[in-house]
Amino acid sequence: METLIIIGGIYSLTLGVFHLFFWKFFNWGKDLTKLSLVNKGIMQILNIQMIFVFFSTGLICLFLRHQILETTLGKLFLLANSAFWGIRVINQFIFLRINDYRIHLLTLVFIIGCILFLIPAIN
Repeated sequence: METLIIIGGIYSLTLGVFHLFFWKFFNWGKDLTKLSLVNKGIMQILNIQMIFVFFSTGLICLFLRHQILETTLGKLFLLANSAFWGIRVINQFIFLRINDYRIHLLTLVFIIGCILFLIPAIN
């Protein structure tokens, strides 16, 4: 189970790095100008907060994996992360109803995250 938590840490850190590039990948410099100042700010703030969450989760998994496996709080941490990814999968179907292989690939990545954190939580 420790190996899955390490993989979960790397998974989280990788998604944090991915979010660092949202400005470039999604052309936010241009596309966000179409939004109101408030919505433009909210999008960027939410992304920065997600980067923090992913890096925090990744570092906790890598450096506190023994405590995660041995405590109720650790199990709840894993369940919360699994639920986070499960909810993200559901949101894919609600908000990104786009038939594009990249969206389908991301959905698969999020399903993997859900399972990755669920298995050590229930064992």
